Amino acid sequence: MIAVSASGGSAETVDAVRRLRATAPRARFVALSNRAGTELESLCDLTVPMLAGEERGGVACRSFQHTLALLLALEDGTDVPAALDRCAEATAYLLDTRDDWLPAVSDALLGPDGTHVVAPARRLSSALQSALMLREGPRVPAYACETADWSHVDVYLTRTTDYRMLLLTGSRWEEELLSWVHQRGSTLVAVGGDVPGATVTVRYPHDEDDDVRLLTETLVAELVAARAWAGS
Repeated sequence: MIAVSASGGSAETVDAVRRLRATAPRARFVALSNRAGTELESLCDLTVPMLAGEERGGVACRSFQHTLALLLALEDGTDVPAALDRCAEATAYLLDTRDDWLPAVSDALLGPDGTHVVAPARRLSSALQSALMLREGPRVPAYACETADWSHVDVYLTRTTDYRMLLLTGSRWEEELLSWVHQRGSTLVAVGGDVPGATVTVRYPHDEDDDVRLLTETLVAELVAARAWAGS
């Protein structure tokens, strides 16, 4: 079992490890944590440090990215060091150029009815993390959805709300989504790829690599959230 908790003290994670320890005594437990000397560490056989450093705002950004990197290392055939080098270049580019794209992206995404983040199934975590950043930082409404599921779930809101979408590109199901977005005149910000009708598009180095997208793309919403938080 791999137990993930940046703080090492998440109550539900610690409880799960404690219960499974009692019911599966032969199992091996590994903790992924950003802190040493925690209760989670004491319950596990091995601790793998996230090495994300201190997150002074109290919001898990780097630790989220580092968790994904460590989980990628479990996949067969993934050249993690090379992926991390590309991710570092992509991250540095987005940080260095944020004054060029962040104001326009923020204006497009932060509407009166909230922000909707959509991502392919493999990178649904990116949509969930992006929406969480907007809820946790500036405390504004934000929602996450998978690209294919969007046409069965969120499409209905495009008719009745000022719908603002952050599309994390790369799904083969984007065509139907885009047709509805264009018909309804919704606002669309595209990240990691060019799509027709986007109000703003954010590209970065190596964004054709799906692992780089997974490790990098949440930075866009994190910076939008930080900007809105600072201004609130």
